[in-house]
Amino acid sequence: MTAPLVNRTKAPRHGEERTQLDAWLDFHRDTLIMKCAGLTDDQLRAQSVPPSTLSLLGLVRHMAEVERWWFRRQFDGADVGDLFSTEEDPDYDFNGSVDSDPAADFAAFREEVEAARVTVTGRPLDETFVDRRGTTFDLRWVYLHMIEEYARHNGHADLLRECVDGATGA
Repeated sequence: MTAPLVNRTKAPRHGEERTQLDAWLDFHRDTLIMKCAGLTDDQLRAQSVPPSTLSLLGLVRHMAEVERWWFRRQFDGADVGDLFSTEEDPDYDFNGSVDSDPAADFAAFREEVEAARVTVTGRPLDETFVDRRGTTFDLRWVYLHMIEEYARHNGHADLLRECVDGATGA
């Protein structure tokens, strides 16, 4: 298997806030997948430098977990467990990527992105929720946090991809 190809979303340069947030989040989702495109299973699993277990596949697994956490578990209050992390290994999204099935991991990522889209459909950016610590957030904050999370990890993906096959850019 090689990682899937993707046509990256282009974010509009002007428009309504929700349109902008949706587009920028999709841009960053697509960027992560684009950084994985065309690589073999072994290349996707290639870890950075010890002791780190960071890999492109680990980033895909991590972002699927983060999508689930913020959109479904936190914002929507859905009773769904972790995808990859466990009590024994909270970083299993990264640590378990060395033996995981990339096709299944990319499918899980796509499913979580779609579930996130369904969760927020028709819900206002000002809608709030309270986390387990008693902190109040709104949906707008979740969007902004997710864009920031992807942007940070896409920087990691740039470096990982360059180490794997020398590809840089975009």
